[in-house]
Order: sequence, then C-alpha cells, then structure tokens
Amino acid sequence: MNDHLIYMDYPATTPCDERVFDKMAPYFCELYGNPHSWHSMGWASMHAVEVANKQIADYLCVDPSDVIFTSGATESNVLALRGMIPPKSPKESHLITTAIEHPSILEGCRQLHPQVITTILPVSNEGIVDLDELSRSITDDTYLVSVIAVNNETGVIQPLEQIGAICKERGVHFHTDATQALGKIPIELEKWNVSLASFSAHKVYGPKGVGAIYVRKGTPLRPLQVGGGQQRGIRGGTIPVPLCVGSGEACRILADEGASEFARISELSERLVTGLMLSIPYAQVNGGTSSKVPHIVNMGFPYVEGESIMMGLGSDVCVSTGSACSSDRLTPSHVLQAMHVNEYFLQSSIRFGIGRFTTVADIDHVICRVAAEVQRLRDMSPLWEMFNNGVDMNKIKWERRSSLRRDRPAA
Repeated sequence: MNDHLIYMDYPATTPCDERVFDKMAPYFCELYGNPHSWHSMGWASMHAVEVANKQIADYLCVDPSDVIFTSGATESNVLALRGMIPPKSPKESHLITTAIEHPSILEGCRQLHPQVITTILPVSNEGIVDLDELSRSITDDTYLVSVIAVNNETGVIQPLEQIGAICKERGVHFHTDATQALGKIPIELEKWNVSLASFSAHKVYGPKGVGAIYVRKGTPLRPLQVGGGQQRGIRGGTIPVPLCVGSGEACRILADEGASEFARISELSERLVTGLMLSIPYAQVNGGTSSKVPHIVNMGFPYVEGESIMMGLGSDVCVSTGSACSSDRLTPSHVLQAMHVNEYFLQSSIRFGIGRFTTVADIDHVICRVAAEVQRLRDMSPLWEMFNNGVDMNKIKWERRSSLRRDRPAA
C-alpha cells in the first residue's frame, strides 16, 4: 500500500485502534474459554464480557442488561424490524421509516412485504424528516417507527427528541439506527424515548463483526436467532469474547477522549469545506444548513462524475460516493435523491470522512488533489464547456459516460 495513502472513508469503517487490539489479543489464544462454560476459564471470559457490556452501557447511560451483543448494526436493524412484528394478523402490521435509511433498513422493509405494510416518509431538501407527515402516518396498526439518527452519507442529524415524543404520545415503539451517531453526538436514549437502538463497533475504532442493540426493558422484542438462552434469550449463540472486549474498550476510549476528538475533527471539517469551496467553483455542501456531525462531509462538484473523481484520487486518497453497503451499484445515491439534490450535483457528489487519525496535512493534501482532479475532469467535460458557454443546463439530460466497473483498476 502507498505509504502516503490518505484514508478519508471513516463512515464506511474505521481502523482498529491499537489500544483496542491490544485489549482483545489475550482472548484469542490465552483466555479462550467459552463464556458460558462452568469452569474457571469460562468464568474469566464471562467476566471480560460483563466488563465490556458495562463499558458500553456506561457510555450509553443505560443499564448493562439492556445491551445485547450482535454481529453488527445490520443484524441489529433487522432484529428490530422483524422481532417487533406483533403476533397478530400479518396484514394488520404497519411500519414507518424514512427514504434516507441505511440499505439494511430499506431492504429489510421490502422483504417484510406483504406481511408488513411500510410507509416511507419523505425528507426536506436538507435531509430532515417531516414530523407532521410522521404524525399523520401513524395508525392503530403501527408497531414501529424506525429513523436513522445520523445519516451515513450526509451526516445530517434527525430531530430524535421530537420523533420520540410523537411516538410516545401515540403509543408506538421507536427504533433508531444509531450507528453513525456513536462517538459523534451525545447518545440520550431515555430522552429520545427510544425502545431500540442499533450500533456497530467498527465505526468507532473497534473490531468488525460485532455490534449491539439496545433493548429498553418492557420492549416486546422476539428473538430471531435462538440457541441456549444467552443474552436474555434475545440473541442465542456463543458470545465472541474478543470482539466484545474490543467493543467495550472502544467505548471506554470514546468516553475519555470523545470531547477533545470532536473539537479537533470539527476544526478539520471546517478547514476541508472552506478549502474545497474556495478552490472549486460551484462546489456545494449537500444538506448544507442542517444540523450535522463534522465527521461526514458530502459535497457535489457539478459537470463531472463523482465516480471519476473517486477513481482519479484512488492512488493516494480514499473517499467514496456514498454508503459502502451499496457501493457496487451504479445508481445515484438514494439519500441525495430523497433530498431532491440537483442532477448535476447528485451525479458528482463525494463523501469525505474525517476521523481520529486525520491530520491537518491530510486535509490540505486532499483539498489540492480534489481541486486538481475536478479541474482535470472538467477540462474534458462537454457539460462543463456548455455551462461556460451559457447553455441552459436545465434542458440538457445527464448521460453516464463511463462505467465504474469498467474503470476500476485490477485487484
């Protein structure tokens, strides 16, 4: 790998913090007992799991028994959607979500049809859910409202307290995919009136393959994965001790260092946006005036293709055009489409992720590289030439001129 490679795809995944890795290491080859075994090795492993569980719960300000380990946020999301379906006539079940959810939610809802009728709420041009539409959409058959806390493509923060208040007033359970919220905004599950919340460790410098779901006491969640009754019977199977230990340590580090990290990333984010806006004519921040986390910056550079920018930067800068869970598709971002982003920005948008190991030098290098790459592509773009010649671009239909699959370098 290039020694000077700059990683700016933190929303897709984060590197495992060395402190997290060191904490996990003994539980692979030394303290390897099954945490459900009744002997000293098993008890030692279970104690490690309990410590990790408490570290996560303390960070979330909840009871440790309300935190259930899963394989990641996708499993947690699907568990929330399916496990909350009431045991009654299937056609009477109704679910509400939004048009900007993670693919695991939207695809999960699609697969529930026709057992469950799903209402997909629109969002504003800034990416915020319509609260009046939410209130109107709740019926006597609504069993769950699921709204992402922080969008994984734009960083826009939803009005979670207001959503929770509506759900409480109407007697409906509220689930939030808080994957991108962890470590980026204060997690206030009680204040938000959340019944269920999904998390993933690899978004906060922990290991891949492990996550959690918060299940408030009294929430009628039925298990999808049965086994020996582990974890309150909600999620059967042997608990992966090293991964749980890593998750707990990642949350401990967030608790100790999160505030200072947020301040530093905020400064880097402002530097990135300012630099790109000054260097690239007509650049735009998608969801610009919304309340957002600084860790995710989504910008459009019209009259070139976002995928072409990304591939041009690929030798020394890692960025993306959207969710890693749908990056193999050549269709435009469903999130930006839901926000009614203009076609020329929709097709040219790049997501930048700023994280724990991003430096000022990284930001400055990325600004220069992106500005140069956009200019190089615009110099070859007939759309840019038409725009500069005063053509009314609203009358010109965008046509894809390249294939990401074709242009992708060989492995």
